[in-house]
Amino acid sequence: MFRAQIHQMADGPTLKMEGCLVAEWAKEAKSLLTDGPVPKGLIVDITDVCHIDAVGEQVLAWLASIGASFMAGGVYAASVCERLQLPFYATPHRSRKLL
Repeated sequence: MFRAQIHQMADGPTLKMEGCLVAEWAKEAKSLLTDGPVPKGLIVDITDVCHIDAVGEQVLAWLASIGASFMAGGVYAASVCERLQLPFYATPHRSRKLL
């Protein structure tokens, strides 16, 4: 199972992902951002992602290449960010509030 949603926060957009970022689900997550202009200052929250395959890793690398930074509150998510050399925060931004 996988879920991805874009939330407009007071200080910018956040793409929240939950579940397994694999195969077609990873491609669907990418399509959320390729159907229109890519939001500036995007933060991708992968704290609640439990598994990432090679396709998911490619999507994360693509997100980093377009300027996204990552929120990785869990051990698994942080280790993926370190291994893929993605810019990330180990804890959620306390100032990020939903609009």
